[in-house]
This record gives sequence, structure tokens and C-alpha cells, in this order.
Amino acid sequence: MDNDRMELRPELCPPAVGPQRIAELCAAIETIEGLLERGESADAAIAAFNAETGHDYTADNFRTYWTSRDVEDFALEAARPARPKTANVTRDELIEIVRRIKAADDDTDYYVLLLETNVLHPRVANLIFYPPPELADASAETIVDAALSYRPVAL
Repeated sequence: MDNDRMELRPELCPPAVGPQRIAELCAAIETIEGLLERGESADAAIAAFNAETGHDYTADNFRTYWTSRDVEDFALEAARPARPKTANVTRDELIEIVRRIKAADDDTDYYVLLLETNVLHPRVANLIFYPPPELADASAETIVDAALSYRPVAL
């Protein structure tokens, strides 16, 4: 970890997942993938997987995960909370989360999910990855301030 990195509260850090849990989830993913490849119903297996992990994966997630990641990365995502909502996240903590996303480390996907779950802005990740012209090359502080300034429109 960089010395300039702010220490985050444990509940804001990606939870550790043991190798046995990863192996169990990999086996379940591969079983579901096999059912789908053979044209068999995987509905019950997907429902059980989702019930066990707290996620809401669909058959398409199991058919196409390999286009952007390996089975271990999919298993790691499944082992971690689907919606890591944390109470009272501060501006400074959000800035650190955005810094970690911009650093593109191994836990970037988790930090993106954490940011999306804890900020009202409906496309907060786009402020980082596909920024509007006024946020091109913006600092983490500026991105967080833009995200926090979002107010939903009451219909």
C-alpha cells in the first residue's frame, strides 16, 4: 500500500476471501456453466448460487463472464457483498475510494461497487471512466464533489 494512501475503515475495505471459498464458488460457477453449455436448465442452480452469495446473477452472467475475467475473479466477486452499503461514509473516505479506483489495482471492481452503492449519483463511475469535459483529468476531490452535488429530481 502506498504511503500516501489514507487508511480506510475495515468495513470499506474488500473482505478477504479464503482459497477454499474461492474453490467452492469456482466449482459452482463451472457446474452452472456446464449446465448452460449442454442446454440443460440451470435455474435451480443459479437460484441456489444467488441465495448463497446474496447476488442476483442471471444465466447470461455465467455464459459470458469469461469474456472479461477468469473464473477466480468471478468467484471473488460472488464471495464479496453484492451491495456493500456502509453508514456515514465521509467525503475523505470517498476521495480515497476514488483514488484507489483511479490507481486500477486488483480491487478496483470492489471499490467501484462500493462507490456506486454509497453515493446517490446514478452514474458515478462514469465520472471517473467516461468523464464529461469539465471533469476530464479531474482530481479525486473534484470527482467526489461532483458526485456529492447530485440531487435526484422529484417527479
